[in-house]
Amino acid sequence: MPHVMNTYARLPVTFSHGNGCRVTDVEGREYLDALSGIAVSTLGHAHPKLVAAIAEQAARLLHTSNLYTISEQEELADKLASLSGMEEIFFCNSGCEANEAAIKLARFYGHRKGVDLPTIIVMEKAFHGRTMATLSATGNRKAQAGFEPLVSGFVRVPYNDLEAIKAVAEHNRNVVAVMFEVIQGEGGIHLAAPDFQRGLRQLCDEHGWLLICDEVQCGMARTGKWFGYQHAGIRPDVVTLAKGLGSGVPIGACMVSGQAAGLFAPGNHGSTFGGNPLACRAALTTIATIEEDHLMLNAEIVGGEIRSLMAEALAGVKGLVEIRGHGLMIGIELDRPCGELVGKGLAAGLLINVTADKVIRLLPPLIFGKKEAKELVDRITPLIKDFLAA
Repeated sequence: MPHVMNTYARLPVTFSHGNGCRVTDVEGREYLDALSGIAVSTLGHAHPKLVAAIAEQAARLLHTSNLYTISEQEELADKLASLSGMEEIFFCNSGCEANEAAIKLARFYGHRKGVDLPTIIVMEKAFHGRTMATLSATGNRKAQAGFEPLVSGFVRVPYNDLEAIKAVAEHNRNVVAVMFEVIQGEGGIHLAAPDFQRGLRQLCDEHGWLLICDEVQCGMARTGKWFGYQHAGIRPDVVTLAKGLGSGVPIGACMVSGQAAGLFAPGNHGSTFGGNPLACRAALTTIATIEEDHLMLNAEIVGGEIRSLMAEALAGVKGLVEIRGHGLMIGIELDRPCGELVGKGLAAGLLINVTADKVIRLLPPLIFGKKEAKELVDRITPLIKDFLAA
């Protein structure tokens, strides 16, 4: 790849096609996909409903720009609002763009309140993207190194620590928002406790802050509900989406409600490609298929099955720290760096990922069944056992 910029440590495999939960490389070898393009391929590969919808839309209209009304965008906004409880939705192309919009919105909100240096409370081990603002909000020094000066206006606290946020509130009068992931994906599949989420909602209400939920990785039915915050019974002011929203067609969304609604006006923010007819059609088809095929319930059931089978197969294995997750977002933490398991998984016909150095991350497509769950566990547990025994 002499002309492709060297920004990824790519694995030595090239895929030619996929079908369902499986992909095939250019040499004809098949793999079980337990990563779904990092939580993107919600419906797996070559789903007939999605293929037909994309083909039909491509033959009709791909792009017109946001200078004009886009009927598919309006339909998608209405659907997402009904599923989320949000009021207004801005469409973009990726998770970092959705989070960038949320950060801009929070600053705009602060300035409207007379706060000259609006500050957002963010979490340790967070990952919000690689643009300058989202990188600054991210809690990963390795990702930030070499890109200083970072964007100011962020205060970092430990995840799941409500008292730390209360302490910030006592000494910083510039806070305008709290931003967090309901499940930290890149940070190691860490779950925000329901009481922590409810406490955040209460604190934000008391101080007039915006509550921003980054659902880029855990949203779109992956946890067994449409959005992770719904497990805690709260409603954020801002929710960001991307990844699984279009099942592989790039689309992101920044959804707002309450005091965050009605802030942006023409000229405050925009996107050339955001919410184009093709991307919105893919998202509408994804949502419809999740509903028609009961994939949200499937995520809850099959995710529980994977965690249960994994716990049984790895019971008593020295070096296993914890198996955790929600729905089809699963982390297996070991007591040592285990990045080499990605290559070993590939050799065993399995697509997995390791994040935060020590956490095996599993993000199967929502069409994963119990048969695939057992196959996944049967393939991965010997690799883990051999690795920990070495």
